Amino acid sequence: MPSLPGEGGSHGLTKTAIDLNLLTALDVLLAERSVTRAAGRLAGRLPVLVREARAVLTPAAADPDPASLARTFTIRANEGFVSLFAAAIVAAITQEAPLVRLRFAPKPDKDARPLREGPIDIEVGTTGASAPEMRSQMIFRDRFIAAARHGHPVFDGVMTPQRYAACGHVVASRRGAMTGPVDAALRAIGLERRIVAVVPGFLDALTVARRSDLVALVPQSCLLHGQVAHGQGAHGQGAAEGLQGFDLPVTTPELAISLMWHPRLDADPAHRWFRQTLMAVCRKMT
Repeated sequence: MPSLPGEGGSHGLTKTAIDLNLLTALDVLLAERSVTRAAGRLAGRLPVLVREARAVLTPAAADPDPASLARTFTIRANEGFVSLFAAAIVAAITQEAPLVRLRFAPKPDKDARPLREGPIDIEVGTTGASAPEMRSQMIFRDRFIAAARHGHPVFDGVMTPQRYAACGHVVASRRGAMTGPVDAALRAIGLERRIVAVVPGFLDALTVARRSDLVALVPQSCLLHGQVAHGQGAHGQGAAEGLQGFDLPVTTPELAISLMWHPRLDADPAHRWFRQTLMAVCRKMT
């Protein structure tokens, strides 16, 4: 008669190595043919299992060990976010999870397909144009400010909408758009900016402004990140070398910067740890 596991057989298993509760869970899952319904039946009956969104997980899976996690996570974000936050994110992730690799992907548009189809784990940006089914969590609030080189004539005297509109402007737009929220605010009072150049990204706009008399419109975090993190005021506290920031003379909508991900990843414990770590890093820095 074959020996039972743990009774001298060659299987190398012991009775304590076999969790029969998991066989019960498998039986319910096969009967229901639905993870959600199986989780509902099992919830509260088996302490070895927990319900997590649309999955049934053991405690070990529900609370992953970052130190042993070996996985590549892909973050899609614009170059401004990468420039400001990537180093801190890499440091935080590698400290907890040395086997994890991070891939920062460019964000040429707001197409949701990479999130749906899997190449992208997390997208960073505003949620206005994201697909409705995507999950999101705000990580910090931002706002637009203007920036010009030190010594620019725009700093001589009181800033008014008229003086601001009369300047030459460099605009950042991935799609080459010539107008944005500030233009709508100016039009409401009968003014129009003089757009001289359009560049792909905010860091490009800052580079142009630093080397010319053009005024750039950028998120506050792009220029004033260091000062904002320490609670200092915005006006005239340019963190970018050779540039000085100033408040817009018109009101524009606030920017809510969020993490976005596909609902299928809600029940992924490793992904949950990853996005919680991202949120903690970004909120600490802002």
